[in-house]
Amino acid sequence: MRNPYTLSDPELETLLLDDAPWGDATSWGLDISDAGGRMQFRARHAQVVCGSEEAARMGQLRGLQHDGPLVGSGTPVEAGTLLLSLTGRAADLHRVWKPAQTLMEYAGGMATATAELVAAARRGHPQIAVACTRKHLPGSKSLSVKAILCGGAAPHRLGISDTLLVFAEHRAFLGDLPAGQAVARLKQAWPERQVVVEVADEDEAVLWMEAGADVIQLEKCPPETVARVVARAATQAGKHGSNGPLIAVAGGVNAGNAEAYARTGARILVSSAPYQGAPRDVAVSLEPWPA
Repeated sequence: MRNPYTLSDPELETLLLDDAPWGDATSWGLDISDAGGRMQFRARHAQVVCGSEEAARMGQLRGLQHDGPLVGSGTPVEAGTLLLSLTGRAADLHRVWKPAQTLMEYAGGMATATAELVAAARRGHPQIAVACTRKHLPGSKSLSVKAILCGGAAPHRLGISDTLLVFAEHRAFLGDLPAGQAVARLKQAWPERQVVVEVADEDEAVLWMEAGADVIQLEKCPPETVARVVARAATQAGKHGSNGPLIAVAGGVNAGNAEAYARTGARILVSSAPYQGAPRDVAVSLEPWPA
């Protein structure tokens, strides 16, 4: 999936200022600050690129010129591919170098891990959707969401303000309120939103699908349980004016088991695994320019 958006200038300025609040001391001490140079970023290994637009923009924010290709986020590349080239003052090149490289490496790692998870899931079912949770590193939401979008997944939820997801922790406060009334209460309060209920076993799944939940999210259930719930969900078509609830699988979903879960007939796999994807190395070279 190609680049969905670019991080804002204030976010990028924060990264740049964190690394070089008062410029590059070494370039100043060596008296090379004003020397002209070129910096190139290349993929050291095959990967899905992410963060290249941010790296280019960091350069612009420090007066550098974009010189040559810019491989867009979401593009699969082979080892050695030139991703970005920047020219300008040596001091400014050094100020941009590490923030841009590190951002591309971490974002590329998440995007690549996402693409691998999506590919594994679609070997089990070509139409299954993969959604990533909000369990990313705190403070990294903008970059993490961009990375999983570039890898072919969608956000599961961007925060607790934008979706209705009923956990056992919510139900603990409902007392004797019947499941059907709980679902009805949510649909009355939020008529345009789907009601998602996370359950731990088949019995809970049946209870909440009969109560009218739009999505049943099975937490840490084996594939055989998921397959049985999918079959039960098909019998709900026509009830509550729906085609039956969607079945989502969450908890421990990764590239190693995604194919098996996809074969159950579940419509959505929910995972946080891509956020632990190993950074993908981006090699950076600096040289005098013009040579």
